[in-house]
Amino acid sequence: MSTAANTYLENYQKLKQIADAIRHQTEPDIDKLVLLVEQATVAYKNCQARIEAVESALKSVSEK
Repeated sequence: MSTAANTYLENYQKLKQIADAIRHQTEPDIDKLVLLVEQATVAYKNCQARIEAVESALKSVSEK
């Protein structure tokens, strides 16, 4: 999975899906939970990086 190429929206949707999956578990599956947390961490970092890039671009434009 090339998460670096995913858009902010794709990563955000992935975070929502993971949260829903965890929320609706009737019995905790630790092995699955580890995988979900790893995927969520990657998606979150991608979202955070995109937000920071947009903030930087907006700051650059407003300073001109």
